Amino acid sequence: MATQLITTDDLREFKMELLEELKELLDHSSGSKPRRWLRSGEVRKLLSISAGTLQNLRINGTIPYTKVGGVLYYDAEEITRVLQQNRVDNKFY
Repeated sequence: MATQLITTDDLREFKMELLEELKELLDHSSGSKPRRWLRSGEVRKLLSISAGTLQNLRINGTIPYTKVGGVLYYDAEEITRVLQQNRVDNKFY
């Protein structure tokens, strides 16, 4: 049986490959389909805004919502659409 030397570079490469495979497994196992409806707290955390700011966005119609039994729900696709519509591209020439 022939002996093989394993270098630190070999170990580093193996570690990177292993980490990449683990990330892929976690991404697939954590549910490949993102949630469609978000609650207020999740939206506030996602956008890093206060409850008052979220209320103002609802009142002025910036972010559409659905109210079911006193709980407010927001469509994740609508949140993404609003972010895209309000995107500002600063181009420096």
